[in-house]
Amino acid sequence: GSEMCIRDSRYPWLDAYLLAKPGAEKDYKAEWAWLRYRVAGRLFAAVCCPGAQYGVYAGREMVILKCEPALAELFRMQYADVLPGFYSDKRHWNTVFLDGAVPDGVLRGMCDQSYRLVVEKLPRKLRPE
Repeated sequence: GSEMCIRDSRYPWLDAYLLAKPGAEKDYKAEWAWLRYRVAGRLFAAVCCPGAQYGVYAGREMVILKCEPALAELFRMQYADVLPGFYSDKRHWNTVFLDGAVPDGVLRGMCDQSYRLVVEKLPRKLRPE
């Protein structure tokens, strides 16, 4: 499990940044060992550390973020620490390793886009002001 997890996140600001989004809520899903960040019940980010059986994803803490498919591909080509989304629709989600070398500004932008993509899909009455 996560006892082998490398928890040397380069992004100590990440949790507060995600939670500062309007309407953002955080919970812990024990069955998956995921910290989930949601708006109106819809996932826009998750932090987890997959176990040894998950190959390239194993033992590294990561954030999973929604992304436009074309942009998702570009990020993966540009940064070794961006992979297709772990345990999610690989066209629409990316994994970013938290011990990696993605610049802070790039990761903030990815967080912003993920939140925006999810909010845009919400029925109007559920969207945060």
